[in-house]
Amino acid sequence: MYDIITFGSAAQDVHVKSKAFKILTDPKVGSGKVLDSGKDICLSLGTKVDVEDISFLTGGGGTNTAATFAKQGFKTAFCGAIGADISGLEIVRELRQFKIDTRFVVKKKEKSTNTSVVISSSGTDRTIMVYRGASDILTEKDIQWKKVKKTKWFYLAPFANLLCDMFGKIVEFAKENKIKIAVNPSLQQLSMPTEDLKKILSKVDVLFLNQEEASYLTKISFEDELSIFKKIDEFCPGVCVMTKGGNGVTVSDGKYFYSAMPDENRKVVDTTGAGDSFASGFLSEYIRTNGDIEKSIQLGLANSAGNLSQLGAKSGLLSKGEEFKRVKVLKQSCSDNNLCIIK
Repeated sequence: MYDIITFGSAAQDVHVKSKAFKILTDPKVGSGKVLDSGKDICLSLGTKVDVEDISFLTGGGGTNTAATFAKQGFKTAFCGAIGADISGLEIVRELRQFKIDTRFVVKKKEKSTNTSVVISSSGTDRTIMVYRGASDILTEKDIQWKKVKKTKWFYLAPFANLLCDMFGKIVEFAKENKIKIAVNPSLQQLSMPTEDLKKILSKVDVLFLNQEEASYLTKISFEDELSIFKKIDEFCPGVCVMTKGGNGVTVSDGKYFYSAMPDENRKVVDTTGAGDSFASGFLSEYIRTNGDIEKSIQLGLANSAGNLSQLGAKSGLLSKGEEFKRVKVLKQSCSDNNLCIIK
């Protein structure tokens, strides 16, 4: 029996840093996303660019979160796909070092292992170029359903492309087999037909969203947190967690709002994987304490802070029992229409 099985991507992360990457600020240029930074990286076309630093690490939401669960002492397995290549072999080797069960990892010949190229200049801002490969073509027949049901929890990291077709199936399977389920959906998953999405989210025990995703889901400005949570509570009876980057986190369990800010003195080296490390840290304590949200927020933020302090999505993660600084958590009744957020 496993404590938790994670689903999602497994990726090779290539971190490239160069002062030659020019940062431009132009309101006419940008991604158009809700939380767009307003900055863009510019490279001269047709030239060679010297880089000062390059690192090859592993990433992917499915394996990143599995790393935290394993370090927190849970019997953990990862279910996902890799390519038939060196990157895939390296991911499996690292998972085993974390003592994560890899029997549910499928090797695909059709596509290479997912790869992300993380480009940064000075500071911590970065742009990520993503190749969506083998992880995104995991199918129903690839999952050992009789064996994966021998667990207490499922954690679903963001899905993309064909993998999104598995979203409802996995959630329904968990519900039928009395498996608790936590989900961190991608924007692509949140783009499903509304009624289908509501049906899926109604069965979720813990829902993780960032501000952009929460705003997209509810069609409400991310600044109006009270309205966002009231809307989400209508179709997701479980705990809803909304992360806000450097502005902390707000959580609702339908009865109370909880909010906290990260330690202002935390060191930020690399933000890759920060969302995964928070969500997996939060859920680790949530499982261990049988639903203590205040302690869950504190471990989530501490685990994320440790991850932020080092390069790589699986670096700096906290181990079970490791001491950490606890942040202040504000608790309010959901009946209070004047939601106060810690600043």
